Amino acid sequence: QVQLAESGGGSAQSGGSLRLSCDASGYTSSLSCMAWFRQAPGKARERVARIDRAGSTIYAESVKGRFTIDQDNARLYLQMNSLKPEDTGMYYCAADPARCGYIMRYRYWGQGTQVTVSS
Repeated sequence: QVQLAESGGGSAQSGGSLRLSCDASGYTSSLSCMAWFRQAPGKARERVARIDRAGSTIYAESVKGRFTIDQDNARLYLQMNSLKPEDTGMYYCAADPARCGYIMRYRYWGQGTQVTVSS
């Protein structure tokens, strides 16, 4: 079993920055893929970025060049720069033992951390 706990959310002005963290505990050596998702009110959850064991990353088009996903041992990060109001939402950390390209639904999820960007 793996437990995920996000932190670092909060409020920011448009153009500002926030850094999210996700602490993984438990059987973390089993994890092959980790990702950040977000969900805005009334919208479907979307994947923001993901990273595999080798450090390869994929980003949603809406955040390319502004967000950076990184990992350090059992901690996952999301550096968010040049924030926009449309980045507002609940951000979730997710992880799975399967390789990134083979995941239909991530097995492990955190509780989420709220990000609010004002104009």
